[in-house]
Amino acid sequence: MDTVIGVDSSTTATKAIAFDRAGTPLAEGRAAIPMSQPGAGAFEQEPGAWWTALVDALSDLAGKIDLATVRALTIANQRETVGFLDAAGESVRPALVWLDERGRPDIEIMADALGADRLHRISGKAPDLTPAVYKLNWLRRAEPAAFARVAHVVDVHGYLVRRLTGNGRTSWASADPHGFYDLEHKRLSPEILGWLGLTEGHFLQPERPGTVLGTVTEEAATAAGLPAGIPVAAGGGDGQCAGLGCSILEPGAAYLNLGTATVLGVYSQDYVVDRAFRTVSSLTGAGYLCEYVLRTGAFLTDWLMASLLRQGTDPASFARMEQEAASVPAGSCGLLLLPYWSGVMQPHWDPDARGALVGLSAEHRQGHVYRALIEGIALDLASGCQAIEAAGGIPIDRFVAIGGGARSELWRQIVADATGKEVQVSDTVEASCLGAAMVAATAAGWYPDVADASRAMAGRLRERRLPDPATHARYRKLRELHAGLYPALQRTYAGLAAFREESRT
Repeated sequence: MDTVIGVDSSTTATKAIAFDRAGTPLAEGRAAIPMSQPGAGAFEQEPGAWWTALVDALSDLAGKIDLATVRALTIANQRETVGFLDAAGESVRPALVWLDERGRPDIEIMADALGADRLHRISGKAPDLTPAVYKLNWLRRAEPAAFARVAHVVDVHGYLVRRLTGNGRTSWASADPHGFYDLEHKRLSPEILGWLGLTEGHFLQPERPGTVLGTVTEEAATAAGLPAGIPVAAGGGDGQCAGLGCSILEPGAAYLNLGTATVLGVYSQDYVVDRAFRTVSSLTGAGYLCEYVLRTGAFLTDWLMASLLRQGTDPASFARMEQEAASVPAGSCGLLLLPYWSGVMQPHWDPDARGALVGLSAEHRQGHVYRALIEGIALDLASGCQAIEAAGGIPIDRFVAIGGGARSELWRQIVADATGKEVQVSDTVEASCLGAAMVAATAAGWYPDVADASRAMAGRLRERRLPDPATHARYRKLRELHAGLYPALQRTYAGLAAFREESRT
């Protein structure tokens, strides 16, 4: 049986899954990617670890399926993580992971120099901690000697493609989340690169998603166990690949990843920018995705269980807590939570924002806090969804939910009730790998384009969760109170941020 491989090189692990023509996952290989934290707000990885994890994941896969059957491969990658190579292709210093916060001052520096609205218009992203461009400027300021040695600035996708094929090319769907890509005109921005003192030669050449970027070399084939000569097609960021894996090809449906972070994406044919969302390219090669991103999601439930409630994070412990939370009425008896543990993106774009729990009283128990956390994410999501619909003119009538949170009946129902939208659940577990495999399927000649591949290979919907009208009406009232929390706390957040900086010095 011929197969294709979809790879997801994510923040903590690499997954390599072999799929058949119907999109059925046949076998999976997995390997961890180590990450270091050399200081407060600092998160780093060695680019070589990305390659090692890919090789190990493929080796794991080879123990379960014959890799001689593989006809093409495509990579989905962790977005906004940036590596720095010298002229010989060696790492100048560890890569800065998307979680890294050391570029915080550079947001204001670049916004003042180039204009916040101008940066947003070019890149599709409002100035924020997440895009790599601000980390680049941090490197220029903080480590000028290392910056001077940088010959190639690489995304994870492009680095792995280079190791597989020997070619310095990447996908524009991997380059554009970094913030130095002119998204509307599909080119590296001369304006932004010029201000940074860099040229196009410092970057891998971005190509249209689906383009065959090269074939696996003999050297890479020996290391990774792949057939030499198979095509490697341009994939993209894990979020965009997940959208394709959920078959989000037109307005109406939105993918909703309830994973470590919470990401909602809806398709737009036109290039639109607004502070209510960030804009990224679609893996179809045409159109865009308007994304709502909350930097926390299931991360918060894990944190709450382990750090605050002192519970286990095993399935049985979560089942007990969710049963207790399910018995709590909507609104958690007057308890509201802001899920901004790592700052807030749209629409406030404030890296200084932090989590808040408001309304605590002696009647509240663990189940109330747990439910308030899920409701806090869902209420924020509801406001974000409404803003996307209003600002982008893009209707959203249903979500296709993926990620760990989508496995929870409580999460699914609260999201449906808070947003007033139908929540559909796909049987696709690894949507990013599947989306990458759909691109690989076109490179293998199975389908004429990725849209056809998506329609043929997308997983089946195994559940439809509808909102309860009475509960939705209750949440609609609560959402007004929830939306007022950030404006009321904004000055407090700024003061606390200054206090933290003083404490560190």
